[in-house]
Order: sequence, then structure tokens, then C-alpha cells
Amino acid sequence: MAVLEITTDNFEKEVLQSEVPVLVDFWAVWCGPCQMQGPVIEEAAEAYPEIKVGKLNVDEQGAVAQKYGVMSIPTLIVFKGGEIYKKAVGFHSLEEIRQLLP
Repeated sequence: MAVLEITTDNFEKEVLQSEVPVLVDFWAVWCGPCQMQGPVIEEAAEAYPEIKVGKLNVDEQGAVAQKYGVMSIPTLIVFKGGEIYKKAVGFHSLEEIRQLLP
């Protein structure tokens, strides 16, 4: 499954109302570790088709990042049933991402 671009406009529909768990990568263009995390997020989208995977640019969608307490990036948040299930800060390998999933 392709990685979705998550925005303020589609956050509720794609993340909070999703019937499957959603992994959201909070990132920014200027962030080195975020650039390293990007390909792993793409891998996760392919490796785990049972979940939805999205990326949210914190510079463009700051209100959502602020609402969920994202202070450092990359931050990975797994949402399940519209609630935060797990949260992890910093670069994570595909195996570490798997361990975040329900």
C-alpha cells in the first residue's frame, strides 16, 4: 500500500476514523534523521498491508503535530481506534516499527 500524505484536512478521515491501525510519521524536509526514516516508512507500507501508513509534514501541518505533543522529529505514532496506541521518537528500523504495531 502507498504511503499517504496526511494533512490537517484529511487527518480525521484517514487516521482517527480509520478501521485499521494507522502509522503516522511526523517529519520535516530539513530533518536529517527524517530523511533516513522515509525509506523505512515506505518499506513498512509494503511489508504491513494490514495497516495504513502516512507521513505528516510538521512544518506544513503544525497544528496536528502540536495537538499530539510532537516535540522532536521523526516521531512515529500508531493510532488504533482513533486513539494513540504507541509513540516512538527518533529513527526506527523496520523491525522496531513492527514492534510498535498492534
